[in-house]
Amino acid sequence: MNEITHTIIQRGDLAHLALFLWASSASGLLAVTLRELAVANRRFDLFVRELAHFNTQFGEDE
Repeated sequence: MNEITHTIIQRGDLAHLALFLWASSASGLLAVTLRELAVANRRFDLFVRELAHFNTQFGEDE
């Protein structure tokens, strides 16, 4: 990675390097966010299933 950075600096493409680093970090943050959202969705689904199970066990007969 150091060679690539040195080559980019020599050619004067600092804007491209900055854009690449920004895009890489944004993509990484998006992946982490989506993974956390999926985990939260699974936890919420489990909670709703347990609540439905509780209601069928202890719910009033209509």
